[in-house]
Amino acid sequence: MASETPIQPLLIGDAGKALAVSKKLEEQGILISAIRPPTVPEGTARLRITFSAAHTEEHVDRLLLALESTTS
Repeated sequence: MASETPIQPLLIGDAGKALAVSKKLEEQGILISAIRPPTVPEGTARLRITFSAAHTEEHVDRLLLALESTTS
């Protein structure tokens, strides 16, 4: 999903899977909210990733590795 803001949505689709991925990330110390219906339409559940200037390249790399291991 395209975004030009610090908020980067990652489409998961299934609400249960989005929640499960969010919980797995939290277990790894990464807080990413799952956005699910009724906030978004059915079938478009997503993770809401929010970046800030305080995040380092290492933070982003850690997030990418965690996402790779939890979404595959």
